Order: sequence, then structure tokens, then C-alpha cells
Amino acid sequence: MTKILVCYHSRSGTTERMAEEIVKGIQERDVEVDLYKVEEVNLNFLPDYDALILGSPTYYGGPSAEMKSFIDKSIKFHGKLEWKVGGAFASSANPAGGNETTVMGLIESMLIHGMIVKGMPKGDHYGPVVIGEADERELKQCRFYGNWMAELTEGVSGWISKK
Repeated sequence: MTKILVCYHSRSGTTERMAEEIVKGIQERDVEVDLYKVEEVNLNFLPDYDALILGSPTYYGGPSAEMKSFIDKSIKFHGKLEWKVGGAFASSANPAGGNETTVMGLIESMLIHGMIVKGMPKGDHYGPVVIGEADERELKQCRFYGNWMAELTEGVSGWISKK
């Protein structure tokens, strides 16, 4: 069975709310999903997942220190996350607060791990973003993203198993 990890850091609760909505979207498919705060994740299980979706609030245009520390520690699995699916989401306080640079920072680390990252032609192209408090459009986008990521992961996992 396909297995996805949604891992996030949140101080205000916005990124946490986004993660919960992404999980709801994943749960619409026959996919196992684990939801963890970044400080609760056991890194040793990262290679057991078919997909990793990371979420962070934006601090100075990039991911939080807690999320960056998680990424730095993931180096012990360099080469072991290749062909896994990766995705990211972010929140910020301001419209030009750095959401996209935060998402791209998370995605860059996934690319270095050899993970598969796909953009979305509709909605939030790089991954869901929220400015301030999440509204219904943004929460709907998070649910869509979760479902879409689950579908993508199922397809990639099926392809990998045939390879």
C-alpha cells in the first residue's frame, strides 16, 4: 500500500491547519498517511514512505529553523529517497512574505535527494500557500493538493514496482 508522510512546523496554527486539510485530501484515496509535527518525526522511517510532503511557516523568506534542521538531518538518507514523491506547502503573514521562496527551498532539498516533484498547472503552482488565516479557497486547495499528491504517488509507486 502507498504510504505518505505529511510533516510540518507551525507556531500560529496556520501551517498545522493546512497539513490537516492536505491529509483529508489524501484520505479520499486508498493511501496510508501519517501526519507529524517536525519535532515528532522519527527520521529513521523516512525511507519507508513513498512520498514526503513538508510544510513550513515563512521566516525571512525561507523555511523555519525547525524545518531546516529536519532537512539537514535527512542527509543521512542521501540516495535512499530517490524516486520518492515530494511536495511542499507554506504559510506567511504577508502577501509578499516569501511563501513561494519557502516552498521552493523545501523542494530544492527534495530535488537533491533525487525525489520526484511535479508542479500544478491550476491553483497554487508550486504547492499550497496561505497568507494570514486560511480561507475556504485555500483550504480547498490544500485538500485538492493532498488528493492530487496521493494520486501521483500511487502512479509513481506502481511504475517503480514494475521497473
